Amino acid sequence: MKKLTQALFSFMLLVAVCLPATSSAKSGVEIDIAVNEAIQAFKKEVKGSDVFLRSAAGILVFPKVYKAGIGVGGEYGEGALRVGGKTVDYYSTAAASIGFQLGGQAKTIVIAFMTQESLKKFRDSTGWKVGVDGSVALIDLGAGKTIDTDNIKDPVIGFIFGSKGLMYNLTLEGSKFSKLDKAK
Repeated sequence: MKKLTQALFSFMLLVAVCLPATSSAKSGVEIDIAVNEAIQAFKKEVKGSDVFLRSAAGILVFPKVYKAGIGVGGEYGEGALRVGGKTVDYYSTAAASIGFQLGGQAKTIVIAFMTQESLKKFRDSTGWKVGVDGSVALIDLGAGKTIDTDNIKDPVIGFIFGSKGLMYNLTLEGSKFSKLDKAK
């Protein structure tokens, strides 16, 4: 009975995390403001990020991705794809997971498409799933927090930063990115 109660609670938590986010979706203007703030925070926290971001063909920024779980987890966030410094599309990210997890967190995700080919493949997809439609090399900045652009050769690079809350497992594996219908 205890396991059934835990499973039911976990499912309800997953629904509570994912559904309200879709029903209270942000406007394009709200997303753009949050994306601008996230990019500024990224540039402030990570040395060399300004040069890195300018060399990317496009960047996908999710200012706040909320994740919660007790055995079963879910996450959701909304963001924007920027090409040449301008928003070209809005996206959501969602993922579900099963396994050892307990807690909740909010994180910021920045994904840089370093080649026109990787950006085109992403934009042409109807729903891009990490690990299926493409891989994202997550960069661990370590204590120095400096990006060395000479050593980064992957076509798609991801950064997760600004985590608040307590949860183990910082990964993008299994995350799905879907285009949103929003006015720019």
